Amino acid sequence: MKRYGMQIGLRPEAYDEYKRYHAAVWPEVLATIERCNIRNYTIFHHDGILFASFEYHGVDFKADMELMAADPATQRWWAIMEPFQRQIPGTPEGEWWMPMEEMFHFDGPLGEG
Repeated sequence: MKRYGMQIGLRPEAYDEYKRYHAAVWPEVLATIERCNIRNYTIFHHDGILFASFEYHGVDFKADMELMAADPATQRWWAIMEPFQRQIPGTPEGEWWMPMEEMFHFDGPLGEG
């Protein structure tokens, strides 16, 4: 398993609609996320920045991301989400979200009681 973190900007005028969509993500999009071996997917927001975190439990991340990108429901979802977002300066060519380096992780517990 590998953890991923990434960031992208959220246009201020899109906040309410983005939040509304993510309160009821389409079941077929969630099924594709699961089929592509992603677990524990969370998106946080602070001050116009979205931070996504997820665990990848597959063996070929590139192939799974290609599978996700080929899914028609996911393509429709992304077409709606893309205008809400803005890339962060320095995002690598070919990426939409800015990848982040994992610096620390702790799974606990430290002990009992």
